[in-house]
Amino acid sequence: MKKALKIAISGKSGCGNTTISRLVADSLALRFINFTFRSLAEEKGMGLAEVLSLAAKDDSWDREVDSRQVALARESGGCVLGSRLASWMLGEADLKVYLKARPETRAKRIVKREGGSLEEVASFTAERDRQDRERYLRIYSIDNDDYSFADLVVDTDDIDAETIAGLIIEKAKAG
Repeated sequence: MKKALKIAISGKSGCGNTTISRLVADSLALRFINFTFRSLAEEKGMGLAEVLSLAAKDDSWDREVDSRQVALARESGGCVLGSRLASWMLGEADLKVYLKARPETRAKRIVKREGGSLEEVASFTAERDRQDRERYLRIYSIDNDDYSFADLVVDTDDIDAETIAGLIIEKAKAG
């Protein structure tokens, strides 16, 4: 019997992680897992900014999000795990994908998705990137700017989500 396929898709906010992970999961009939700070904030009835502020001072927030998403991914059956650290945290993934985009592209996508001014979103996103990197290095010794180990790196700036999902699916099927 063929082993269940596990795909890990990572990238910073606004790179298309969630959208692309969902498209890949749907296309391959795999479970879609995307448990994030946003998910935890909703679960606890808090705002994302509040959770990020707490996470900046208390590593247990990161550990909870990361352990919960990895536990979900390790349940039986195939899955697509989409999160900032999926490719690092799910070491046994059959395919590790890193999505990247320029900061201005990411900010525009976030504004389109969530609203707000481009300047404020760009500033918030840059600060979040800085804090995320600092936390990942401190907690896990992970440099999320080093994705050289990924099986597939896709620059999402000028490619639509469906095309990117197709690239990932093609790579997954090729083994």
